Amino acid sequence: MQTYDVIVVGSGNAALCAAIAALEKGAKVLVIEKAGPEEFGGNSRYTAGAMRFAYEDGEELKPFLSHVDAEKLAKTDFGAYPRSKFFQDLEGFNEGHPLTEQQKMLVDQSFETVRWLAGHNIQFEPIYTRQAYEKNGRYVFWGGLTLAIEGEGEGMVQAERTEVVRLGGEIRYHCEAEALLTEEGKVIGVRCKSEGEKQEFRASAVVLACGGFEANAELRKEYIGPNWDQAKVRGTRHNMGAGLRMAKEIGAATFGSFQGCHAVPMDLHMPNYGNTEIPFIERKNYRKICYFLGIMLNARGERFVDEGENFRNYTYAQFGKAILEQPKGFAWQIFDKKVEHLLYGEYRFWDASFVEANTSEELVEQLDGVDKEQALKTIQEYNQAVDEGIPFDPTILDGKRTQGLRLNKTNWANRLDKPPFKAYPVCCGITFTYGGLKVNEKAAVVHKNGQPVKGLFACGELVGGVFFNGYPGGSGLTSGAVFGRQAGYSAADFSKQ
Repeated sequence: MQTYDVIVVGSGNAALCAAIAALEKGAKVLVIEKAGPEEFGGNSRYTAGAMRFAYEDGEELKPFLSHVDAEKLAKTDFGAYPRSKFFQDLEGFNEGHPLTEQQKMLVDQSFETVRWLAGHNIQFEPIYTRQAYEKNGRYVFWGGLTLAIEGEGEGMVQAERTEVVRLGGEIRYHCEAEALLTEEGKVIGVRCKSEGEKQEFRASAVVLACGGFEANAELRKEYIGPNWDQAKVRGTRHNMGAGLRMAKEIGAATFGSFQGCHAVPMDLHMPNYGNTEIPFIERKNYRKICYFLGIMLNARGERFVDEGENFRNYTYAQFGKAILEQPKGFAWQIFDKKVEHLLYGEYRFWDASFVEANTSEELVEQLDGVDKEQALKTIQEYNQAVDEGIPFDPTILDGKRTQGLRLNKTNWANRLDKPPFKAYPVCCGITFTYGGLKVNEKAAVVHKNGQPVKGLFACGELVGGVFFNGYPGGSGLTSGAVFGRQAGYSAADFSKQ
């Protein structure tokens, strides 16, 4: 039987941050992953690598940037994203709940955690293509999100895995955790199925970092709602809720919003779990999150959300749910030529589904599954309601809106009047779940009796109480890193006791 100081279950951003932190403290660390090396990295590998964190001035970001165009950087306005704004953004999704200790920890440790990652050979770059618009000769960032790890999600987990190995960590693939080993109320290891055989690995501490239950259709139905078995899984197929189950089996307390989840508009024809035939770094291209530049219609031919309610950073993780709630669970996103150059690259992805026409009438005829008469009426009424007296400005909440509609668009409302017109069919793609385990300030899992479970820590999607009814974009990876770092430090310290 092999013995370690710390065992980390999972191989995504949170897991690898936990391993790096524990190794930094001198612990002997084993990372175990259910998938093979071709699928390592969990949900993190499917992301764009963006990380939201608090900062007071753009100058604070420059030390994190390894490869930078100095001339472009001199014309860049990063703005500021103070802790107070980060707190405000989170609180806006809390449905009246006060900020949790977990949310406070996320914000308070966000900047230091990004700096810590940069100190571990993780390289960052400004998100010019998605978070900045050129205005008066300068690149203006918007929505509080500025930096991503180089290479997006793929680059992130590759770089973190390289750091784990460099520091002396061991990684085992095809090693599925099945149960926690306990002795007198203390976690002492993990029972696994490794290469088809039962094995036990002993450790002084275990960090659970193996994701939520978003890939488990039955648990989605049980916790989120009856229609949620129909959602497509945007990320890994391996997040079946095993960490949650194993912890609950030994009495761990749950916490947070089990009805909540991160769910985005995705290409209607996306295969479940994305297209496994293409690289991970391309699978993000099934997202379709530029709805704020146009309108969305459901099967009744009606708009059903205010597409310009806020910057898409604050709405995209909720609008997947809104689509799922529509008749037949799909919608069409419609744009005209005026905004085509602003659409993200996934709208030009080789596998993107869309229809195109030179008139609204011709476009509507191609919208499968839609009440065509009502759809045309909706487009015409929308065009008539647009306030043309306000200039369009995607760098701010510009107030360019419609007037007099049952559901107005409150920002970035342009008439759909310049052909060709394009429409993209979308559905709901679930990314991760919000409900999870209760952890304390040390990222130790809390028992139902209110005391920490000795030797057990958690991070990543498994931490409940971080997100409730929504999610400001980029917070998920930051949360994984913040709680991963803390879990790794705490597990290493516990192992020394």
